[in-house]
Amino acid sequence: MDLQIDHVTVAGRDLDRLVDTFSDAGLPVEYGGRHSNGVTHMAIVGFRDGSYIELISTLEPDAESPWWHGPIHEDGGPCAWAVDVNDIDTASADLRDRGIHVDGPSEYKRTREDGTLVEWDLTYLEEGDPGSTLPFLISDRTPRKRRVQPTGDLASSSITGVDTVVLGVGDLDAGITEFEKAFDADGPEIGNSDIFDAKTASFPGLPVLLAEPRGDGQLAERLAAFGPRPVAYLLGEEQRTEDAEQMLPLDGSTTGSLADRTVEWLSVTYPSGYPYLGIVDIEP
Repeated sequence: MDLQIDHVTVAGRDLDRLVDTFSDAGLPVEYGGRHSNGVTHMAIVGFRDGSYIELISTLEPDAESPWWHGPIHEDGGPCAWAVDVNDIDTASADLRDRGIHVDGPSEYKRTREDGTLVEWDLTYLEEGDPGSTLPFLISDRTPRKRRVQPTGDLASSSITGVDTVVLGVGDLDAGITEFEKAFDADGPEIGNSDIFDAKTASFPGLPVLLAEPRGDGQLAERLAAFGPRPVAYLLGEEQRTEDAEQMLPLDGSTTGSLADRTVEWLSVTYPSGYPYLGIVDIEP
């Protein structure tokens, strides 16, 4: 299966504050609407390659969410990722045959603020919160442009979209085995991250990097609080131009390494309390 990032999710107690945080960082946001579960609603940061960041919360502050309840109500921030598939029935059957726990496909929908109905199918892999380690699968039932389009100036920005998901894992070897089993991932490249004080593993051609903490610290604390799940999202950029700098300014003091890649973090720290959105391969 070709793992093409469809979207990544950021969860928090206050959707308005999430929207303000991303807008203040130079990332245009559009309200996406209420989900058919009647509990959650979301906003979108859409990129020109078709990927997007989903900002999600509950309509009522103390409502029990069917998705990512802990990350929402404990301001967890990064919490899930999804990949787009053309034939979700076949993909789901293949993963089931590989011994992966599969739930779906199932139909979902939401209504945009303008009244437009958006429908799609989801398949969850593994038990627990969807998209925590292995991504969940998504396939549109209505035209994709109903679900997402580039927001604001991102349609012409040098930012292309979501490039890599950084997953926090408690056991790097077990994480590698899981991706090998599900997606025929091979040739893991082992590295290190000074940003997260972690041992890392990445796979050629896959948009994911696994990070296991080397000791007590931010990553270990997050794993203890939320379990294995995304800890950061990296955006791809074609070229750092003057226009790009004006639209999405970067702070050179927050540059760091992640395996063999250079990352510069944006000023997005709510709700997790640490920078979790970066642009990858920026020259230090």
